[in-house]
Amino acid sequence: MRSKKTGGILRSDGRVQVPGREITQQDIFYICELIEQRPNDSRRKLSTRLCEAWQWRQANGGLRDMVCRGLLLMLERAGQITLPPVSYVRHNPLATRARPKAARIDTTPVEDRLRSLQPLEFEPVRRSARESLFNSLIEEHHYLGYEQPVGEHPEVPVWGARPAG
Repeated sequence: MRSKKTGGILRSDGRVQVPGREITQQDIFYICELIEQRPNDSRRKLSTRLCEAWQWRQANGGLRDMVCRGLLLMLERAGQITLPPVSYVRHNPLATRARPKAARIDTTPVEDRLRSLQPLEFEPVRRSARESLFNSLIEEHHYLGYEQPVGEHPEVPVWGARPAG
């Protein structure tokens, strides 16, 4: 069985291979004892204690805390250990971001030559008052809708004059 989070492998003989360490049955017994001795520790604290006890470190000297937490979860899912309940769920406002509200704009089709819409104005709207309008228009009219982009991204709509008449 392979764990996608840690890249670990749980073998049929009970041993587990994770980056930087092979976990034996004795290691699993040690983890169980650690959990029994410290029943009020959080999962994060347990993984930190385990890394310190095993001197399990990354090349840069930091603890292999995330790999260790993934290992603990994998062992729990395999029925090898029982972890304490999750004690804290981090609040991430970006995970439940609200969709842009629909823009109230004139949507009647423009059936005229491009030159009648002159002058065309290319206006970067990132971090401006018009950014929410841009996001709303993308949400409403782009076939993929709006998704919060990651990293640098241009937001440059083209504005034109509506022909009279």
